[in-house]
Amino acid sequence: MISKPSSWRVSPPDYQTLDKAHGRIEKRSIWVSSELKGYLDYPYSEQVARIERTTTDLQGENLRHEVVYAITSMSKEHATAQEFLGFNRCHWGIENRLHWVRDVTFDEDRCTIRTKSAPRVMATFRNLTISLLRLDGEKNIAKALRYYAGKPHKALGLIGL
Repeated sequence: MISKPSSWRVSPPDYQTLDKAHGRIEKRSIWVSSELKGYLDYPYSEQVARIERTTTDLQGENLRHEVVYAITSMSKEHATAQEFLGFNRCHWGIENRLHWVRDVTFDEDRCTIRTKSAPRVMATFRNLTISLLRLDGEKNIAKALRYYAGKPHKALGLIGL
């Protein structure tokens, strides 16, 4: 383990959360700065952030510690540290609500369609189907697919036909 120089100080995080859910405790801390604006070779960069996530089980064991860095084009006025951390957390909502459904419910990873633009077209159809079902208020996409598979006339109603 690398020790930190004694003169090295860490400022307190700009924002921090502590959540207890799903049998674990998660602590998230974020440091945000706009001091690199104009110095980074990254288009439209306004702010940078350092996000630390520490996860333990309820007994304080099985520690997992992650550090990630982020860049955003949003200014301090449009994304405070609290909002920035919230945006980062919402990213996983996309992963869980879309990609997981595509991977598991549609079994997309085992799809054998691999030539020309067909894979992209099929991905578009899957995304469209998920979006239509979500707009209709469906929470369980697999259950909704089974329902509409037996009632194709009702499925057409999702697109106004």
